[in-house]
Amino acid sequence: MKILVTGGAGYLGSLLVPMLLGRGYKVTVLDNFTWGVKPVLHFATHPELKIIGGDVRSRDVVNQAVTGQDMVIHLAAIVGYPACAADRDKAISTNVEGTRNIVEAARGKKLIFASTGSTYGKVEGICTEESPIDPLTLYGSTKWEAEKMITDAGGVALRFATVFGVSPRLRLDLLVNDFVYQAVHARQIILYEGHFRRTFLHCRDAARSYLTAIDYYDKMAGEAFNVGDNSMNFTKRQVAEKVREQIDFYLHEAAVGEDQDKRDYAVSYDKIGQFGYKAEVSLEEGIAELLKVVPYIHITNEWRNA
Repeated sequence: MKILVTGGAGYLGSLLVPMLLGRGYKVTVLDNFTWGVKPVLHFATHPELKIIGGDVRSRDVVNQAVTGQDMVIHLAAIVGYPACAADRDKAISTNVEGTRNIVEAARGKKLIFASTGSTYGKVEGICTEESPIDPLTLYGSTKWEAEKMITDAGGVALRFATVFGVSPRLRLDLLVNDFVYQAVHARQIILYEGHFRRTFLHCRDAARSYLTAIDYYDKMAGEAFNVGDNSMNFTKRQVAEKVREQIDFYLHEAAVGEDQDKRDYAVSYDKIGQFGYKAEVSLEEGIAELLKVVPYIHITNEWRNA
């Protein structure tokens, strides 16, 4: 099988592509390399890999990349509400129009899409795939619009929990990863809305969910699935305490600050669980992995001497 992975140099893509190659698939990566080429170096020499430098916002680039493929796994996006709010036009053109380009070019091919739990907005009780969709941020609304295009075309949408962990394209803006960085380098975490409940998922487990979608595509086609594990529902305060079990720091709970997506709910993952999917990496294991590398990551400011 020939698979195109858009955003293959990203946080999840750089983990997923080696998994696909390991299964014997022929893989093409389409990425604009916003964060450089380093994330793909560990698999770039694989004989069954092709790399295209380009942007999903270009219809011509997408048409070229999709030609001859059997499946498209669409990861390329502007991710997170801060990044989308910082450049609204880019968020809309990438997340919505880029997805439209993919759907139009991939007619008759299998589609798997990286969506998000941020599409739900504020939820009372346990969140299932039947919970009302009411995104509160530009990020959530653009991903919801893109998700509808994918499922209307018969594809599979995966609504991810809050991911964390070490990846070749490491992100420090994710909650768990940020907590570990602050604990290591600032020796303190400033926490707001500590009682808010989230579900977390290690990035390798998130990447593995695409293998489940490939294996059960015919049964999952045209639908959306929450991706996570029922055992990984924690409050933000509980996550901070999990970090403190492995490294000491000062925890301060602030009275100001809010999650624009209003993500404060437990999530059910029974729907994808029926296909045997479950998380393999615990929160504690992911924190331990981060603590191996985060001490050697230093974010510098050229305008400060120290």
